[in-house]
Amino acid sequence: MWLPWMEYAAVLALMTLLTIPVGKWLARCFTSEHHTWLERLSYAALGVNPQECMGWLRYGSVLLLSNAVMMLLGYLILRLQGSLPLNPLEIAAQAPDLAFNTAASFITNTNWQAYAGENSLSNATQMAAITFLMFAGATTGVAAGAGFVRGLARSSSEDIGNYWVDYVRVFWRVLLPLSFVMALVYVWQGMPQTLHAETVATTLEGAKQQLLMGPVASFESIKHLGTNGGGFFSMNAAHPFENPTPLTNVLHIFSMLLIPAGMTYAFGSMLLRRKQGWVLFGACLVMFVGFLSLVFVAEQGGSGLLERAGANQQWSLTQPGGNMEGKELRFGIVDTALFVTTTTAATTGSVNAMHDSLTPLGSITPLALMMLNCVFGGDGVGLINLIQYAILTVFLAGMMIGRTPEFLGKKIEVREIKLVMLSVLAQPASILGFTALAVLWPDAAVSLNNHGPHGFSEILYAYASATANNGSAFAGLNANTPYFNVTIGLAMLVGRFLTLLPMLAVAGSMAAKTTVPAGPGTFPTATPLFMGLLVFVVLVVGGLTFLPALALGPVIEHLQMLVGQLYA
Repeated sequence: MWLPWMEYAAVLALMTLLTIPVGKWLARCFTSEHHTWLERLSYAALGVNPQECMGWLRYGSVLLLSNAVMMLLGYLILRLQGSLPLNPLEIAAQAPDLAFNTAASFITNTNWQAYAGENSLSNATQMAAITFLMFAGATTGVAAGAGFVRGLARSSSEDIGNYWVDYVRVFWRVLLPLSFVMALVYVWQGMPQTLHAETVATTLEGAKQQLLMGPVASFESIKHLGTNGGGFFSMNAAHPFENPTPLTNVLHIFSMLLIPAGMTYAFGSMLLRRKQGWVLFGACLVMFVGFLSLVFVAEQGGSGLLERAGANQQWSLTQPGGNMEGKELRFGIVDTALFVTTTTAATTGSVNAMHDSLTPLGSITPLALMMLNCVFGGDGVGLINLIQYAILTVFLAGMMIGRTPEFLGKKIEVREIKLVMLSVLAQPASILGFTALAVLWPDAAVSLNNHGPHGFSEILYAYASATANNGSAFAGLNANTPYFNVTIGLAMLVGRFLTLLPMLAVAGSMAAKTTVPAGPGTFPTATPLFMGLLVFVVLVVGGLTFLPALALGPVIEHLQMLVGQLYA
């Protein structure tokens, strides 16, 4: 059983090495004084002044307004789908509530899908609405991360940069070239890239089978690089057209972690505090390995119900053993556990197995990672979420020794703590609030295919996924109803903007402060001690907030599974 751990070590070691060049690339993108001709052309087309210096309020307002316009554009395409070209299958438009849910989902980088992509969207919609919003959501997140880090780096300044410059540069210099290269690799590995909606294949028995397809490779590249996660097909990365080979599976994993991990190095580079960046990276890596170990051990240990049914769950060189329900045989438990951890740590939401079929203990990993939402996290915003916990950590450390807390050479005062807590509390308020409302709402129970603690877990998972802008699901919940489409859509918007805007205000406040030299009472934050304390604060705050909900769901389900009780 040492082979899985060797694979995990190799993947994480290579990801750590890639963090350095990607981080340097991101830092150069964020700090460059030069505008390329493509960027200048984009500024002219948008009618914006790249020399404008924006305070946090102006930066956040432009971000919010531009996202609202792009969301509206996506909504209109979804509503007019039946009248648009490149729709040979004559797929009808989405209903108003589903179109709202879909547009909110993709602009917030969530990619929650209450529909099956292959038979609900035309090729035109997949490209003009879905892929467009995938780029828009990911670019917004990285641009916001750039502005946030710039605010922390500056001193006695009233601006945190120019949102349009950050947005355009991230698109032209980072996401588009990376996506183009990855799409070519995916085509080489066998992913379809065509405007044909279908083809007919002859099976070994001589029967005719209709195969749906489209521009899958270009879709998949930004799907993972942008930590989006929405599937071209309903089976997502478990579908052989989306994930045809072991190499594409590994590339999906690297793609999801590439930019979030690189942001920690870019953070240290821009602040000239590279040790600080590695401390943040180390904290994420420690939590990542811990949750990866939990889901792997839980799934490899198997299900007590399958054991009672006489199923052989022992690992051997010829079969994976463990709980193989809902998993692709070509990936097995080892690669499934790594994918589950990666997709929820990076808030991607792509899946190569059914999360609803995880063991109760195994399901704690994706639930907890979405609830914490700071273990690498999504492109750009993951770093912002981690920094809010870092600020909270230095505040608690400062209170313990009776000193005004300092972070990055600047004092953390009442305003910053209030804004950080507003951002921190917005997420559990959304997850737990919407979950409680759904449990009490009479029509919501009709959407459950399972009852008892597992049914509760399905609802909890849906709102955790929406608020964390993840997008994966416990598929036993039928979420395509007006109630769930609207409330999950609202949860996605809250999780994106009500957590992001207060942290931009923190960046603006920190930019206005003067950097002070470290004194004898300053708590050093670029040390292993701080890294350990940061991990402790993240887990304790998350544990105290969400432990009761987890106890009502997967914990009770696990205890009842041990005595043979199943909820169907």
